[in-house]
Amino acid sequence: MSYVDEVYERVVRENPAEAEFHQAVREVLDSLRPVIEENEEAYRRDAVLERLVNPERQIKFRVPWIDDKGQVQVNTGYRVQFNSAIGPYKGGLRLHPSVNLGIIKFLGFEQIFKNSLTGLPLGGGKGGSDFDPKGKSDREVMAFCQSFMTELYKYIGADTDVPAGDIGTGAREIGYMFGQYKRLRGVFEGVLTGKGLSFGGSLARTEATGYGLLYITEEMLKCNGHDMAGKVVTVSGSGNVATYAIQKAQQLGAKVVTCSDSNGWVYDPDGIDVAALKEIKEVNRQRLTEYKKYRPNSEYHEGRGVWQIPCDIALPCATQNELFLEDAKQLVANGAIAVCEGANMPTTADATEYLLEHGIYFLPGKASNAGGVATSALEMTQNSERIAWSFDEVDAKLKSIMVNLFHSIDDAAKRWGKEGNYMVGANIAGFEKVVDAMNRQGIV
Repeated sequence: MSYVDEVYERVVRENPAEAEFHQAVREVLDSLRPVIEENEEAYRRDAVLERLVNPERQIKFRVPWIDDKGQVQVNTGYRVQFNSAIGPYKGGLRLHPSVNLGIIKFLGFEQIFKNSLTGLPLGGGKGGSDFDPKGKSDREVMAFCQSFMTELYKYIGADTDVPAGDIGTGAREIGYMFGQYKRLRGVFEGVLTGKGLSFGGSLARTEATGYGLLYITEEMLKCNGHDMAGKVVTVSGSGNVATYAIQKAQQLGAKVVTCSDSNGWVYDPDGIDVAALKEIKEVNRQRLTEYKKYRPNSEYHEGRGVWQIPCDIALPCATQNELFLEDAKQLVANGAIAVCEGANMPTTADATEYLLEHGIYFLPGKASNAGGVATSALEMTQNSERIAWSFDEVDAKLKSIMVNLFHSIDDAAKRWGKEGNYMVGANIAGFEKVVDAMNRQGIV
């Protein structure tokens, strides 16, 4: 049995019932086969893959808080510090009922390669809780965030582990967590990113993941003889990533015709109204059923269905495993040329394989979703230097990072005989930097 297969079997055996983690490891290890096989004896001797797939530290803790009725609630908090070979742990905090250890490990594992690809000195980590901020009052969210940080603060720091936002964790939640960290530690430092502008946040951080997705998509299209202008785009999700991906795509001349939330989806043949979407989701915190009040010509549908709309480019920006094999077949049948992931691993393994087999340009989330963490690193830099860059300065740096990132994965794919396979290129390019650092630092 090959070294890759041995390690994968061990991951499944030692981490039962963690399907998303298994999927992420399988995808990466399969991509790395040619690299591993060329160096198999040395990698096996040094247990490189075993060290790569095992987190350096896993933290699980109780989060008690009191709701507005005086009832004590108890949630579970997590922080997985996966790999610090190239820098302090960096990765978001997800607040969603679906969160469990397997989800956090999958996200943390992906984060290792995503952070490596940015070219910035960032290790990989992830955290969160099964707490659901939806429907909670500001006081309840504050109570949870303060309790969560009362445990988490022991394990993080500006040069140790720097969490950020993710699904369910926006500026409000980051603010409450930062306030509690400062209260407990008595220091004002860049321990969290995604902060408010009045206390160390960065301009363009809100837009960064969505904008970054379009910058790398635009560069990929350009390098393959296509133009973003005039393209029809379908987007899933209506959160931070989706909203600003829609905004930037339209600025680049594309027409985005869909968005979605957990209840249903919108089709707007005239192009999604970003201002209406922001008012519904960011200001009023409502469901997409409200969208038709702003755009009478649009359609609202319950359940899933975004990927049945004909498009040139599909941007899954909602959550993991949301684009299935049947969706991939529909996209191919409708003539799509590209699928670029705005979320973390939103395309199932069999759907990804189908898209690649049918010549679809496919950008994996660890590359195309990296704009958020890249701008988080820029926020860390500004905090360390006690300066604040303008929006245009940050945006220009972000675009440069995403363009360079594309060429890094493109070059890696070409070097290993997989030209055009950006998933393989992303995994190899991310792996090479991390493993070089691991080897130089000894068996730790």
